Amino acid sequence: MSALVLGAEDADDLQIISARLQDAVARVGDLVWLPKQRRFAGVFNRFKWESGKGLRVRSGLHFDGVLSVKSHNIKRGDADAVVSLLAISFAPKGGEDPGGTVELMFSGGGAIRLDVECIDAGLKDVGGEWAARGRPLHED
Repeated sequence: MSALVLGAEDADDLQIISARLQDAVARVGDLVWLPKQRRFAGVFNRFKWESGKGLRVRSGLHFDGVLSVKSHNIKRGDADAVVSLLAISFAPKGGEDPGGTVELMFSGGGAIRLDVECIDAGLKDVGGEWAARGRPLHED
């Protein structure tokens, strides 16, 4: 299969990236904010739902135009702690301002909130596929 490359410039685009990253796992140390570049980036092991074969692949996610980052229930002092991404959402500021808050929601109640000028995100597979140890389970 070819590598996945997606961009997001609005909330609908971001929902597609969110769906592709559902159940992705990352080390806390692989999630970084680069304030001088106004960029938040992370590397995830995402479950390739689209393959139907129980595969995972390394994928890079980035957001540009990030003004600030806040986290809740994330062990920031433990770089090896693992988080499991549930979804990514966007809440606009309102009016005609394209800015708002992007929220990455993790299992166990953890969250990372990005205050952004506008939605400017990208997701790209950056490694080869491997067999997942298990398939994430969800209630119907």
